[in-house]
Amino acid sequence: MNGIPSSTFFSAPPDWGWLIVFYFFFGGLAGGCYFLAVLIDLFGRPEDRPLARLGYYISFPCIVISGFLLTVDLYRPERFWHMLIESNTFRPMFKPWSAMSLGSWALLIFGIFSFISFLSALEEAGRWRWPAARRFRPPAVLGSVLSVIGGILGFYVAGYTGVLLAVTNRPIWSDTPLLGMLFIVSAASISAALIILLAHRYGWVTSGLRALHRMDAWVVALEFIVLIAVIVSLGPVARAWLNAWGLLLFLGVIVIGMLVPLGLYWRGGRLGERNMTTTAALVLLGGFLLRLVIVFSAESL
Repeated sequence: MNGIPSSTFFSAPPDWGWLIVFYFFFGGLAGGCYFLAVLIDLFGRPEDRPLARLGYYISFPCIVISGFLLTVDLYRPERFWHMLIESNTFRPMFKPWSAMSLGSWALLIFGIFSFISFLSALEEAGRWRWPAARRFRPPAVLGSVLSVIGGILGFYVAGYTGVLLAVTNRPIWSDTPLLGMLFIVSAASISAALIILLAHRYGWVTSGLRALHRMDAWVVALEFIVLIAVIVSLGPVARAWLNAWGLLLFLGVIVIGMLVPLGLYWRGGRLGERNMTTTAALVLLGGFLLRLVIVFSAESL
């Protein structure tokens, strides 16, 4: 079919559209921002804690939006709880062999951790009163343990969408084992970019923010390498991108979302901080377009 030598055309497309594209995007931000916030909390300087709080502020609303989008996209949205609870016995519905079941539980449990960290960040910032919440955030021992567990869950949530695509019987999605890795690296790059943008908005320009900007440049470079590896691993199936979607992948994702930000970062040492927000905005755009291309290009075959 379409001259593409893939063995995965026997299944019908799942009819995923814009809701799933945004679900992938916000899910990546939720997991990535939480993971970065944990790293800043555990290894950053005291003056960098506002950056960690910012990561928690982003993570919880994004995971709520992700869950909402995923629920609305269901054929019967009012039955979303069937993903977690058996309708006949009302026992937990857990299928460790199913990527969908694992993902549903991961979203729920990670959402709980994200909510706790969100409340703790609000308390530290003086936005509400709950002194006990300070124990749920590093450097408290309980907070450190919870952060590590939540960070692992965030890492999983950021990459599981790529794994979910890989276990479907659709061309491109199931023709490469690297989509999970690509989504993890992309989640890290867009999450760092959003934290950078918002930190500049609030005037939190610290040494930690500049370090985060340097890290994002390295992550974008790694994302570029992984994307090239994905294209190579597709083999002849990569011909599926010899169309408008492939052009968007090249111009929107690779050029605008990766190569231009890397070029701006290289010039940043000479031109000061003014390229930082532009770089971050382009990385965010490229991350969204990446998910758009991967979802719709396979759907269109």
